[in-house]
Amino acid sequence: MQPDPVFFQDLAIVFLAAVLGGVLARLAGQPLILGYVLGGIAIGPFTPGPTISESHTFELFAEIGVILLMFSIGLEFSVKDLMRVKWVALAGGPLGILMAIGLAVVTGNLIGWPMTQSIVIGAVISIASTMVLARMLYDRGELRSKHGRVMIGIALVEDVAVVAMTVLMPALGELDSGRLLVIGQALAKALLILVPVGYLGAKVIPPIMTHVARTQNHELFLLVTLAISLGTAAVTQLIGLSFALGAFLAGLIISASEYGHETLARLLSLRDAFVALFFVTIGILIDPRVIIDNLSLLATMIGLIVAGMFMIWTTVVRLFGYSWTTAFLVGIGLTQIGEFSFVLVQVAKAEGHIGSEVYNATLAASVITIVMNAALVRYVPDWFVRRRLDHDKHDMAPGHPEGEPFRQHVVLCGYGRVGSSLGRALEAFSLPYVVIDRDPDIIRRAQSRGTVCLYGDASHRELLMKAGAADASLIIVALPEIEPAVLTVRRIRDINPKIPILARTHGSAEAERLGAVGATEIIRPEVEASATLIRHTLNWFGVPKDRILDYVEQYRQSMERKRPS
Repeated sequence: MQPDPVFFQDLAIVFLAAVLGGVLARLAGQPLILGYVLGGIAIGPFTPGPTISESHTFELFAEIGVILLMFSIGLEFSVKDLMRVKWVALAGGPLGILMAIGLAVVTGNLIGWPMTQSIVIGAVISIASTMVLARMLYDRGELRSKHGRVMIGIALVEDVAVVAMTVLMPALGELDSGRLLVIGQALAKALLILVPVGYLGAKVIPPIMTHVARTQNHELFLLVTLAISLGTAAVTQLIGLSFALGAFLAGLIISASEYGHETLARLLSLRDAFVALFFVTIGILIDPRVIIDNLSLLATMIGLIVAGMFMIWTTVVRLFGYSWTTAFLVGIGLTQIGEFSFVLVQVAKAEGHIGSEVYNATLAASVITIVMNAALVRYVPDWFVRRRLDHDKHDMAPGHPEGEPFRQHVVLCGYGRVGSSLGRALEAFSLPYVVIDRDPDIIRRAQSRGTVCLYGDASHRELLMKAGAADASLIIVALPEIEPAVLTVRRIRDINPKIPILARTHGSAEAERLGAVGATEIIRPEVEASATLIRHTLNWFGVPKDRILDYVEQYRQSMERKRPS
């Protein structure tokens, strides 16, 4: 079979657009997502310059990007994390969706929209992009923060709600008891199928991963990982649920095993390539003329998404007992729409509930709100949290004297479970230290105990300088995500090439990355746990202490040699 030269030409154009857009976004200090979308607009059929001949193939590639991203999020997001936010997600998520539809109906009545159109727009604006949200949180190292868990929990409930709304959409205007019965039966059938599939997956997939891992074949490991993620997504889509939800569930299943971190390390590069394709494809679908032709409709939708959804989600999260800071951060993060809004608006258009102007306005509103959301998430939370922390300082124990430089201290980047344990140890021996963390709730609690804290991203040069990284005795990087950790180590090395840097990580591939950018010593919890067990076991049987220490040291060295080159 002869290869299609047009396809490969289109593929080259798409990746070139992604590279150029990503580079420009990076130079401008903006999320790569924005660069990808703008690159797609530049090569779309509605703008001058190079364009692709067929976008349908790349839409399929884009769906693979959604699957891989949701699968990787599942790998990093544990069931325990989800259970911590179950009430605000399971009850607050549907409440927020109903409030969004109600807001759109009230707005539509005031400006003369048909009732059906108002309901459709309400449904469309209620669904934030899980992909955009997850990527933003991951890049900022906030995936496991309190507000990050709440946002992901709500977004996943929204993804499930898309299923129900997609089924309900054709029935708008003719919602009788018979139709409701059919809808209920369809959803019950999907649930009955999904539960046993999930149970079998939890029992079958871990043993499969164990057998594959024993082969020590990296290519086979990656292929099995892809088969599990794509296969689970296909099964959930087959039974009427979101394929993104299926991919997430597959990630959750593997994350419960010991292979989660290695799976993620193998998947990252491939995932990022397909995610770039997704956002470039979204940009290709945008017609810039829509912004001019439907300014009033577009402006109204953007106002509902940004201002309306911010107020709704802030209120909902606050109603469930979370602090104003967490509620504010969640509200800011959910002020955008994305891939599943496209699904809903396409169904509504096919059923004749809306015209092409609403469809095109939805695509344009998605891009604009993603751009606005990137700016809001980047700047507004830091300003708000710093104001809250400054306001609370009057009621807190005094910290470091203002203006006095830090010297010969420890800089602790990350103050979660590991970081806070280190902090207590330093306090016990009267060793001075400074904390940098992005979670406002952690900072507030630490400040209330008199700990010297700085709120923000530890990879920012200005923040490291303010923490005294240039004059510190030691810097400890205890960040849970590998990307922020790598960037932080690199920034520290730019500031102070000689300072010792201790870092913790899980997988061998992650340890290799941290070592490459300048970490002095890398602590791997699973290696240290094994070394401790070995030491205690041999000590139990009376093996001389010097022989135990020699063996443990040999074990650590052997694990270092097993790192991928």
